[in-house]
Amino acid sequence: MSFTVLLIEDVADSAALVQRLLSPFGYNVLWARTAEEGIQMAVDNRPNVILLDLGLPDMDGKTLAGYLRTMPDVANIPIVVVTAWPEETAKRMVTQYGCDSYLCKPIEAEKLLALLNRYLPKTRELRYQSP
Repeated sequence: MSFTVLLIEDVADSAALVQRLLSPFGYNVLWARTAEEGIQMAVDNRPNVILLDLGLPDMDGKTLAGYLRTMPDVANIPIVVVTAWPEETAKRMVTQYGCDSYLCKPIEAEKLLALLNRYLPKTRELRYQSP
């Protein structure tokens, strides 16, 4: 069974980092550069988790998260806010935006995998092993 993560992120370096961290563990990582692409990819692919950067060029994260929550086909997909805001602000955003969790930038491999493990079937739990 493949586990798909949709990353909605406009910064190529951030997207490349997430792909580098997750690909060796068998994750299928989809990358959308804009909110519009993200909406279409969410509907077309029904990922297991959405990682949502809040600073997108075409729509703010709050608006996008709210919109995704109104779409029957994707409303129940966990949304993880990815932000450079301080942790307390990120926690408030999760509640206010109707998201499930958050991940602070810069992204750390161990934290990313631990977070995604919350949404994996227990038989697929992954552990980060530093090189």
